[in-house]
Amino acid sequence: MVIKMLAMDVDGTLTDGKIHMGADGEVFKSFDVRDGYGIKHICGKYGIITAIVTARSSRIVEIRSKELGILEIHQGVIDKKSKLIELSHKYGFTSNQIAYIGDDINDLPALQFSGMSFAPKNAHPSVAGKVDYVLNSDGGSGAVRECIDIIVSKI
Repeated sequence: MVIKMLAMDVDGTLTDGKIHMGADGEVFKSFDVRDGYGIKHICGKYGIITAIVTARSSRIVEIRSKELGILEIHQGVIDKKSKLIELSHKYGFTSNQIAYIGDDINDLPALQFSGMSFAPKNAHPSVAGKVDYVLNSDGGSGAVRECIDIIVSKI
């Protein structure tokens, strides 16, 4: 099985899951530079299309995604599995060619649809028991990079 797309949740996966809010709304999110390097340079080198599929909407995520060259940015998505099915049709991929990384129960259908599934070390316990890989890294602390390293080791 060769992975051609990596779809990622954001809060708790690309970030530590904390949402920093001020009087005017969301102020900032923290992203791990190792994740960014993996997304932009390693996925790029191997031709892996990257996608964001997240339930929340954030201008911060849009900015960071564009900075990293993420082609598919889907925010405000409640049914993440349906979005993955839509993306699989758009690119002509089977579910086995899509990897997904997520950390909470709303990610379970997408994780189960994907050919390769990942959860950060600090994922919700109900998710950790249903993925192919529980990573050694927490969300926002290199989990996505660890996921990417596993994917490319299988190519």
